[in-house]
Amino acid sequence: MSERFLVTGGAGFIGSHLCERLLERGEVVCLDNLITGSREKVAHLVGRSGFSFLEADCTEGLPVPGRFTGVFHLASLASPVHYLAHPVETLRVGAEGTRHALERARADGARFLVSSTSEVYGDPLEHPQKETYWGHVNSVGPRSCYDESKRYAEALTVAYSGLGVDTRIARIFNTYGPRMSLLDGRVVPAFISQALRGEPLTVFGDGSQTRSFCYVDDLVEGLLALYDRGDHLPVNLGNPIERTMNAFADAVRQAVGSSSATKYLPLPQDDPRQRRPDIGRAKALLGWEPRTGLEEGLARTIAYFRTKV
Repeated sequence: MSERFLVTGGAGFIGSHLCERLLERGEVVCLDNLITGSREKVAHLVGRSGFSFLEADCTEGLPVPGRFTGVFHLASLASPVHYLAHPVETLRVGAEGTRHALERARADGARFLVSSTSEVYGDPLEHPQKETYWGHVNSVGPRSCYDESKRYAEALTVAYSGLGVDTRIARIFNTYGPRMSLLDGRVVPAFISQALRGEPLTVFGDGSQTRSFCYVDDLVEGLLALYDRGDHLPVNLGNPIERTMNAFADAVRQAVGSSSATKYLPLPQDDPRQRRPDIGRAKALLGWEPRTGLEEGLARTIAYFRTKV
């Protein structure tokens, strides 16, 4: 049987890039309920041989005809703007959506990959974060709907692994690139759109908190490497180069050619102070590490946003 893939959340930012790459390997069914995804992100794939789009909600089941060799479960509300507005939907896609995707993989004898997140580490007390770290998470805070949906999805995936399903868990750190949503509230589209408009860049807290930014092409390469060569235990996928928000704001200003000022706002509750992946396991197990520098990645991302602002 030739390869046939189901990608839930396939019309999202990362999902659309993954669908594009998987189409080089076989048939792809992109499933999305469009609560945060967009047909525009996969419009360039519609009409290509082997690609099909299905508007459906994976929390209600996955009655898609045919048999799949691989199931990629990327459906999620990953932006604070979205998961704070839709907390129940966020929890449901992590719970019911993950279960339906796993059941489909089990029924088809397919390999399964779930997109988890660095948010399972919460506001970490260990730095950088290794996969063996259990995290420091507020289970009843404003971000808990997202954090706990992913922690549950991981636990459910491990349970199905014990039932014989061939599973993978990708803990994805901050990722950026073309096809990000302009108004999703994350720092990359926020800074770039503000700089392009000449508006102040909004930095939360004093700007000393850190993030590590991975370009989307590198991240997708990591997902494919994990799918092909991984095991059932979690693997961090991200860029280990850490930057403060102040330094990242400066990098965006320089890349855009902007003289925008900085506007400081209160730090949201439970916002992580440090975030940097230890990717030793990804290097050893997958032979993977990111290769796109921030200057190159920002240039590509800014070129995309110039067409949207």
